[in-house]
Amino acid sequence: MEKSIIALNRYWFVIFVVSFLFFLFLYSFDYNPAFLSNNSLFNTRRKPNHDPKSNETHPIDSCSGRYIYVHRLPPRFNDHVLQNCTSLYRWYDMCPFVGNSGFGMQLGKSWFATNQFLLEVIFRNRMNQYDCLTDDSSLASAIFVPSYCGLDLGRYLWDYNASVRDTLSLDLVRWLAKQPQWKRMSGRDHFFVAGRISWDFRRDINNDEGWGSVLMSLPESMNMTMLTIESNSWTNEFAIPYPTHFHPSTDSEVIQWQETVRKHKRKYLFSFAGAPRPLLSDSIRSQIIDQCVASERLCKLLDCNSGPNKCDSPVEVLKLFQDSIFCLQPPGDSYTRRSTFDSILTGCIPVFFHPGSAYAQYFWYFPKNYTKYSVFIPGYQVKNASISINETLLQFSDEQIMDMREEVIKLIPKVIYADPSSKLETIEDAFDIAVKGVLERVEKVRREIKEGRDPGIAFAVGNSWKLKLSGTGLENDLDFFF
Repeated sequence: MEKSIIALNRYWFVIFVVSFLFFLFLYSFDYNPAFLSNNSLFNTRRKPNHDPKSNETHPIDSCSGRYIYVHRLPPRFNDHVLQNCTSLYRWYDMCPFVGNSGFGMQLGKSWFATNQFLLEVIFRNRMNQYDCLTDDSSLASAIFVPSYCGLDLGRYLWDYNASVRDTLSLDLVRWLAKQPQWKRMSGRDHFFVAGRISWDFRRDINNDEGWGSVLMSLPESMNMTMLTIESNSWTNEFAIPYPTHFHPSTDSEVIQWQETVRKHKRKYLFSFAGAPRPLLSDSIRSQIIDQCVASERLCKLLDCNSGPNKCDSPVEVLKLFQDSIFCLQPPGDSYTRRSTFDSILTGCIPVFFHPGSAYAQYFWYFPKNYTKYSVFIPGYQVKNASISINETLLQFSDEQIMDMREEVIKLIPKVIYADPSSKLETIEDAFDIAVKGVLERVEKVRREIKEGRDPGIAFAVGNSWKLKLSGTGLENDLDFFF
């Protein structure tokens, strides 16, 4: 009996000594409960490396003001949309394009057959690798909503009633409004990406016969920021570049490509890749095609109205633009074109015919002084045959062309979406610039709230083309275009 008591005492003594040494070890490393949650083995999302309430001196938090919280949406709002990829678009099978992080089929090192409607997938995959993600929404400067509303809508734009087109949008805003993160700023720190033009999401809530969905007409959406390939006149919509075919992994790839297009010898004064729009009364495409054909050797036409359609081949389109000094970018079914970014990618100077094609759209990306990187020819002058595209472009000297091309080449990093599996070191791509723009916008709203002002006054205002064109010199010519 005595031996068993002695043994038991020794057992508890050992436990006491081990426990004491363990707590002494933790104390020596300034242990706190956040240790495990900050450990990269357990959590890849960043959290502040200091307590803001502490008086102790700590290294500066590189993510301060840049933290983003990503909503964990039910999969019906994103992943499930991709499951039946054959139905994503009425005109062709989208399944080959959803792979490789949304880049599509690989054509070569860093080159892909990327579809213009996959921006939602591309952006989400980049966001998953963003270096300042946080699981603590109270620390976030902005909140990302990784929905695929554009891809979902593409399934139902034709031959479906308004109820079907609106279902996912209505369910999404209801889900968001119930989340605790929404209450902090009534959603004004939330943003999402739409891989279609904003017109597709602006149907009036009282008009079931109209085009598209009501997503951006809903009260909740009026409190969010939408990033889209083409914005409308509303101030809570911001245009970001269409996806191009180039998705580099390193800075050196970008620099090398810039040097390639800089040295390339160009065969044609100008070119156009497209088809006429005979059903659109204000379209100038037929006149542009006629002028191109009449210019003979000076202009190269890639006819997208005949088969086999070379316009569906990234190689054919990029080769045409790389061989051209100027690339014509008239409006098509809407103001903007993915072709604009293909031309910039190849160092081809874009020629615009409507301010809504670029100047009122991508102001986070393009210089306000549009004459530095592009040519503007008013479309109505082409329509009434009062101007010759050929003669207008021949007026530019070799020196002017070189200067403009160099400005276009400088834009290349800004219009590409880099490979999310790696990270560009010194170059900001389209994703980086978009995130920076959103963070600045949300911070402005926070300042307004702190100053006692109503943040909703100018957050979502329609008919703001003049504001979006401010500083371009075209803001006073709205009556000719809008």
